[in-house]
Amino acid sequence: MTSPIRITPDITRAPAELVDRFRQYPVANLGDAMDRIGIVEAGITPMWDGAAAVGSALPLLTVAGDNLALIEVLDLIQPGDFIAVNAAGYTDRAVMGDNLAQRFQAFGAVGAVVDGAARDRDIIRDFAFPVWSRGISPAGPFKHGPGTIGSPIALGGVVVNAGDIIAADSDGVIVVPRDRAEEVLAGAAEIARIEAEKDEEAAQFRAAAQARTA
Repeated sequence: MTSPIRITPDITRAPAELVDRFRQYPVANLGDAMDRIGIVEAGITPMWDGAAAVGSALPLLTVAGDNLALIEVLDLIQPGDFIAVNAAGYTDRAVMGDNLAQRFQAFGAVGAVVDGAARDRDIIRDFAFPVWSRGISPAGPFKHGPGTIGSPIALGGVVVNAGDIIAADSDGVIVVPRDRAEEVLAGAAEIARIEAEKDEEAAQFRAAAQARTA
């Protein structure tokens, strides 16, 4: 029987050394360096406090409440992949829980972001797999398809292509197009430098204020 999941051949990945360079910057700095575009809608939030991940986007498209594409992607995951799922923004039926999260982690994925719902939040937190989702629902998924793996998707209002860089932390999720990676890294470095100077100025101001009141 032919699978209803269409898979793009030769899925593109960002080089690991390029992805690693993004790990030093928070999403807020990267967003500023991207002229504040490419940031996923604020309704998509981390499932547990302290979650953070950076990886090469592996995009999936599925119909609302169905996770057949998420099951079939298990055969395709490579270390460093960041699973990005357009699940139609549907939040009344989870398309992933701890079972898939553990397998994603075991096969080398660094995290998952779901424009839809997930479940088993406490278990996923306990084994520290980073997941961002639009909602939480205990209702389990159907497994019929259709769907796609590796083709461009929309994710919280942002286009995601295979091999784009996804960075996510407590503030949210950003997608950096592969062809803008070097530009964004340079911008983030300059923003980090400026912010460090401002932090130093603020520290000096606080110290002076404390000295006046001592």
